[in-house]
Amino acid sequence: MLRVGLAQIDVAIGRREENYRKVAEWMERYYTPSPLTTAIVLPEIWDVGYALEEGERLADPYGTGAKRFLGDLAVKYGVWFAGGSVLAKNGAHNVNRAQVINSSGALVAEYDKAHLIPLMNEDRYLQSGDAPGLFEIDGVRAGCAICYDIRFCEWLRAYALAGAKVLFVSAEWPRIRIEHWKALLKARAIENMMYVVACNRVGTSKETLFGGASTVIDPWGETLYEGGAGEEGVFAEIDPEKVQSIRDHLQVFRMRRPELYGRLVERE
Repeated sequence: MLRVGLAQIDVAIGRREENYRKVAEWMERYYTPSPLTTAIVLPEIWDVGYALEEGERLADPYGTGAKRFLGDLAVKYGVWFAGGSVLAKNGAHNVNRAQVINSSGALVAEYDKAHLIPLMNEDRYLQSGDAPGLFEIDGVRAGCAICYDIRFCEWLRAYALAGAKVLFVSAEWPRIRIEHWKALLKARAIENMMYVVACNRVGTSKETLFGGASTVIDPWGETLYEGGAGEEGVFAEIDPEKVQSIRDHLQVFRMRRPELYGRLVERE
């Protein structure tokens, strides 16, 4: 068993220290001790929000500042942070980077968003990642995805084929398309027979209203928790052993015929 936490918060655009304080206050308010390993998910670009045009000034070099801040919180509370991306400078480029930090405060995985959304000008200001965000927590294979990634079913199927049983998603998903958010997350859980633990921000930035509805969905597609439209926090228990039993029962992965799928692509 694992315990997961959803830190559904607003994000102050361009104000890193204010957002650090908000995360620290969220932990003080919502965290309760548990004998279960606990992994907390933060929203996408929780450190500065979508201030991409100010990346030269705001980007955190290699995400070092955020790693230090979350690492200190991880040690203080004995928790993991499994996702929650930051605006990071990676060499000469800026990236949208999710970080996985264990309860000892060590960075165990990073994931640079692979699919950059033109609607938010990510393709203009950021470099896309080209590697999956896979890691293990208490022997359970898991993965990170960021917002727009959930529209790319092939990418997350690849995570499942690599053994991921839990998908942690961080997002800044707008309220106007919140039904897409709900439908896509449920589809990714059902088709891959995995848990989906997804944290979306709330509040308004640059006239965009973000929709919340952070959620935990089990491998059958059952919603274990769905948040509202305001700031909140919740913890839920999940059973990764359930994933393998469902995969063994339905045998979808064994029945795949990738030799057929490639032919369809070749005809396009």
